[in-house]
Amino acid sequence: MNVGIIGAGTMGIGIAQVAATNGCKVWVYDANAKQVETATVGLEKTLTKLVDKQKISGEKMTEILANISIATELKDFKDCELIIEAIIENKEIKTKVFTELENYVSESCIISSNTSSISITSLGAELKKPERFIGIHFFNPAPLMPLVEVIPSLLTENTLAEKIYNLMKEWGKMPVIAKDIPGFIVNRIARPYYGEGLRIVEENIATPEQVDEAMKTLGNFKMGPFELMDLIGVDVNFAVTTTVYKDYFYDPKYKPSLLQQRMSEAKLHGRKTGKGFYDYSEGAEKPVAQKDDALYQQIFLRIISMLINEAVEAKRLGVANDEDIELAMQKGVNYPKGLLSWGKEIGYAKISETLQNLYEEYQEERYRQSPLLRKMN
Repeated sequence: MNVGIIGAGTMGIGIAQVAATNGCKVWVYDANAKQVETATVGLEKTLTKLVDKQKISGEKMTEILANISIATELKDFKDCELIIEAIIENKEIKTKVFTELENYVSESCIISSNTSSISITSLGAELKKPERFIGIHFFNPAPLMPLVEVIPSLLTENTLAEKIYNLMKEWGKMPVIAKDIPGFIVNRIARPYYGEGLRIVEENIATPEQVDEAMKTLGNFKMGPFELMDLIGVDVNFAVTTTVYKDYFYDPKYKPSLLQQRMSEAKLHGRKTGKGFYDYSEGAEKPVAQKDDALYQQIFLRIISMLINEAVEAKRLGVANDEDIELAMQKGVNYPKGLLSWGKEIGYAKISETLQNLYEEYQEERYRQSPLLRKMN
């Protein structure tokens, strides 16, 4: 298959690696030509490390690199059967690229976006052939993370989601089909992991390191919310939250954090800038959390209850089936368990009680329960 990738950032070159590894001929384009060169040099280094660790053979590395070509303009995608866009999360910029792209590609070429939060329907609506447009959302780093969300729009041709689902399986991925709602499955359900952690810190209830420690020790999460935001990029996480909030017509459940906005403005974006909630500069020591078992229990129960409530609401709304909701959270953001089964384990009554107490304390819609939660046992 001939595949075109628009955007040579970490995600774009990662998707290119996945496609090339699976025998596809791949063309990579970026408006910044220098970025493509930087990305391909970076990919060569990554593959060399894989050869050194004996994860792939030298022959396989040569084959992967031979399958990737640099496109200097969108016209170079004329022979592509599938295009995956992975550029800045900006609807206007993406739409402009798609409408230009349609002038060069064949009638049968599938055009897709790797957006993590922008409506697939709204992105595809401007196309002459919106039925060929679909969301294919990989998770970072694309070569390592198994989950791919496949998101048909209201205008996508009926059989296309299944075609892409099967293709992703051929590429060794674990695909799930999601409704075109803000944040899809993972970014919608995961919002409280960051949002509630930020709220706890903003209210001086705990420090970032205490929140992280609570979620890792009691919840067995690989990373706490603040470590994870620093890894993703505080600015990127804030942008996704803002999009989801706006697209849900300013539902208080998804309200962004003022602290996160200030950090984005200060360019404290996390690992990529050397400083975020933690300091990553050379010689900097990570602060040690002051242990407090009762506080840790309170933090864990508050955040996990919000997450489980989101998963139950996604189930109620038919965002995806139960199996895909569980799979998405475990394979897309490395949660130690599926949230629906976690709710059963803790006890849905306990989750309901926790949310009711928060609602009564804050008098905020943010803590309202899914109508389905009270009925579950």
